[in-house]
Amino acid sequence: MIFDSPEFATLATLQPDGQPQLSVVWVARDGHDLLMSTVRGRQKHRNLGRDPRATVLVYPKANPYSYVEVRGTVTITEQGGRELIDRLNLEYTGGDRYTMDDGTENIRVVIRLTPSKVILL
Repeated sequence: MIFDSPEFATLATLQPDGQPQLSVVWVARDGHDLLMSTVRGRQKHRNLGRDPRATVLVYPKANPYSYVEVRGTVTITEQGGRELIDRLNLEYTGGDRYTMDDGTENIRVVIRLTPSKVILL
């Protein structure tokens, strides 16, 4: 499955005025759910805290004319936030530990998207 390899994804959330907000993210799969990491207080975190509806779109580098769109709702937790970003860093970059938060007060959270609709093309 496309989510079992390190492909970049685009996460769409909704701004307070209804405009979409897009973020490129690393993504992992946990059963049917998708997992993403962000920092507490970033725009996508604030948007999802207010409205948990989200869409993730992935089109693989090897075949960019195909894609997977996953629509659903999210839950957010701090539990496992550090572990997830380190796991994603290993999968996407080969590095053992994500270091971009070092020396900051960033608090990592896990975004768990539970699908309500999946579109494969």
